[in-house]
Amino acid sequence: MTEKKEKEAKKVTATAGTFDVLRKPIISEKSAKLAETGGLAFEVDMRATKKDIARAIQAIYNVVPKSVNIIVQKGKTKTFRGKFKGTQKTVKKAYITLKAGERIEIATA
Repeated sequence: MTEKKEKEAKKVTATAGTFDVLRKPIISEKSAKLAETGGLAFEVDMRATKKDIARAIQAIYNVVPKSVNIIVQKGKTKTFRGKFKGTQKTVKKAYITLKAGERIEIATA
C-alpha cells in the first residue's frame, strides 16, 4: 500500500513585483555569444537576489534556469565639456544559464 507520490512541478505565477525584478535584456556582443551557448543577460533591480531573478525567469518565460550569476558594475566618473563632473549609474547585471535544449527568444518574447 505504499504509493510513491509523484512530485508535481511547481507552477510559479507572475505577481506584480515579478516584472520589476528584470529591467531589460542586455543586447551586446557578449550577450550574443552567450545566447549561442544557452545564456542570457539582463539588467536587474539592485535589490534583487539570485532566487528572485530565477523565480522571475521561471514565471515570465516558463523556463527553469540552470544557474544565475550576478555582477554589480559601478558607475564611472566622467567629465563633461571639460569642467563638469558626474557619474554614470551603477548597474546590476544577471547572467543566466539555461539547461541544454531550452531557449528564450528575447525579440519574440
